[in-house]
Amino acid sequence: MRLLFDCRYVRVGRHDGISRYSAEIVRELAELTPVEMLISDEAQLTMLPELPWHLISSQTAAGEPWVAREVNRLRPDVVFSPMQTMGSRGRRYKLVLTVHDLIYYRHRTPPRDLPWFVKLAWRLYHLAWWPQRLLLNGADAIVAVSQTTADLIAEKHLTKRPVHVVHNAAAAPSEAAAAGAPLREPPATPGVPRTLVHMGQFMPYKNIDTLVRAVGVLGDGYELHLMSRVTDAERARLTALAPAARLVFRNGASDAEYEAALLSAHALVTTSWDEGFGIPVIEAMAVGTPVVASDIAIFREVGGAAAVRVDPASPEDIARGIRSLESPEVWTAASRAGVAQAATFSWAASARALYEVLRSVAR
Repeated sequence: MRLLFDCRYVRVGRHDGISRYSAEIVRELAELTPVEMLISDEAQLTMLPELPWHLISSQTAAGEPWVAREVNRLRPDVVFSPMQTMGSRGRRYKLVLTVHDLIYYRHRTPPRDLPWFVKLAWRLYHLAWWPQRLLLNGADAIVAVSQTTADLIAEKHLTKRPVHVVHNAAAAPSEAAAAGAPLREPPATPGVPRTLVHMGQFMPYKNIDTLVRAVGVLGDGYELHLMSRVTDAERARLTALAPAARLVFRNGASDAEYEAALLSAHALVTTSWDEGFGIPVIEAMAVGTPVVASDIAIFREVGGAAAVRVDPASPEDIARGIRSLESPEVWTAASRAGVAQAATFSWAASARALYEVLRSVAR
């Protein structure tokens, strides 16, 4: 089986969710079978394992619907893409596409770093279901990163192709953090506010406004650290939204800084309206930090019984969930349950699941 893996979604400098999914899965998949990577920029190689690679056009190029013309020359048996937008017209190989979520059908604001013409196409694409159906039915099989997403694909009748779940996972914690996670105690220093951590872009569906209001309800005893990059305008808007809330804008913390914040945190809090997986939930649980999360399907799947579930529409209920962890006994139980829950997800297990899908399709 000659397998090509579409790594064109890998970011240079620092991974986002799809970028990390690509890099981690291709690394583990290469332990199971020979893999060749498709890239659109040689700088991407700094974020990828040392594997054979081929340079092709960018996934945002106008010719993407016809990218199969380039890929056909490489004579693959099967191609895997970590997105659903890879062109399939004229292909002479098996193709497996990935759906991470259906968030943008309900929240149509596109990611900020896309070219304007891609943003326009993005908005038009999400106005109806038929473009998604056209893309997915152009493949031989579909991968969903969670059962929640797979269920939504079925509910919306988005494809006639078989849908397989290949879970997302989280970056492995540092050796010291992983070793200490099962035995952590609640971080409490008299007179010092308890730290809450939020990891995620400042997008409307992340529902950060309600979280900030909840921190205002909590008062001086808590401090919310917002880890992602933020504009000055968004910083000012959130600060004015709940003047009583103690907010710390980390404006793009490194992986090491993020882990350090988790290790000193009372909880990671995520109040999203939608997610395709919710990697920060597993990242926090893996180092023994309890999680307070919206009571929605994806967090019930990923966080299991270990997460404290709250109503994302209610600042008061979010505050209640956070306060429920103030008891040292409750905090410790949540920490240990989280470590066990995080262990149910791994990139190695995901790669094995994907390998079986690819092998079946190739046959």
